[in-house]
Amino acid sequence: MAKGFQTLTGFRDFRPEDCAVRNYLFEMFRNVARRYGFVEYETPLLESTELYLKKSGGELSSQLFRFEDQGGRDVTLRPEVTASLGRLVTAVQRDYPKPLRWFEIGQCFRYEKPQKGRTREFYQFNVDLIGESGASADAELIALSIDLMTELGFVKGDFVIRLSDRTYWQNFGKSRNLTEQQTAELLQIVDKLEREKPEITEEKLSQLQLTTSEIQQAISQPESLGDNLETVLADLEARGMKDFIEVDLSIVRGLAYYTGIVFEVFDAKKSLRAIAGGGRYDTLITALSDGKVDLPAVGFAIGDVVIRHLIEETPHAHAQLQEYLENSTSCEIYVVLADQEKRAETLSLVSELRDLGFATIFSLAPAKVNKQFKQAEQLGAEVTIVVGSEYPELTVKNLRERTEKTIKADKHLFDTLVDIII
Repeated sequence: MAKGFQTLTGFRDFRPEDCAVRNYLFEMFRNVARRYGFVEYETPLLESTELYLKKSGGELSSQLFRFEDQGGRDVTLRPEVTASLGRLVTAVQRDYPKPLRWFEIGQCFRYEKPQKGRTREFYQFNVDLIGESGASADAELIALSIDLMTELGFVKGDFVIRLSDRTYWQNFGKSRNLTEQQTAELLQIVDKLEREKPEITEEKLSQLQLTTSEIQQAISQPESLGDNLETVLADLEARGMKDFIEVDLSIVRGLAYYTGIVFEVFDAKKSLRAIAGGGRYDTLITALSDGKVDLPAVGFAIGDVVIRHLIEETPHAHAQLQEYLENSTSCEIYVVLADQEKRAETLSLVSELRDLGFATIFSLAPAKVNKQFKQAEQLGAEVTIVVGSEYPELTVKNLRERTEKTIKADKHLFDTLVDIII
């Protein structure tokens, strides 16, 4: 027997219930972004591979879904959104006042080992503030990330923002006479401290004439946090958000284009990989434009896979999601045809209800009344409208409250139904 087709490893089908959860996440993403004054944009799924090789660095270059298209071009499915944003901003930034407040919800692809909270395709919510060099912009993005978590139903104690500054490590490298390349290697080592075996870390550090104890001491006893980090902390304290913050200099982010303050969102128990993260990348747009455009920038991103896991593991966040799903029915009104001779009137009523904005379903094939009521309940209908021999009189039943009322199919139908549903 032939084996049926399966989804590729690390990829997902979205059944209706999965799409409903995704819609919930996207709605929360957009709600918070718009409250902060950000506007939505979109970039292509497919880009020139050179765009990602030019500045991303780190592990990303080995995780690309890269291929040659039919025109012989070296192209890649988008692994993250920031590089595409940088390309777009380089081309159009003259058309917009600064700073730009832009966000995108886009699908991304990375060829890596699937595991809890990580797949080979995912949706990423990307928020960027471009054209502002001050630390107040960094604080604005961190505040947005906190508000996003609370919008999703999390409370203080459920998550923590681990805040750091790559400038600290740049200065550390200079104090140890490391070259620019060696400092970049150091950042990669620090980024993997919690994930890599100690003996491997020690071996890598030895090549830089450093030891694990030196790095741990630098993390736990910094000589100075730097003015930008102090400014961000003061800003967040003024917003009443400092309790969400933990200064942790082991956070450096894996992508090479980060230049200053960086941060990651973790669940308080640290049972998952980083939920989200971001930071300042002041040189990316300059590099992508070959020096023609010089705009500082700071960004933040969160993926749909890991945040969904955390929601499902956090009772109050999960309860909020469930309430949303229960209120997101595909059927507000189910029209029950109790008299087949009134089919024409039923079709007319269904069309009118849909024109009025109600999600309305009826049985396409003749069916017994009891079977129609059963289907209405299975679909999660809020009310049923029974069309019988008494038409234009209609029997309306609120299935949630188990109440019943007789109304007329007249010009007041909309207001009457709204009152019944509410």
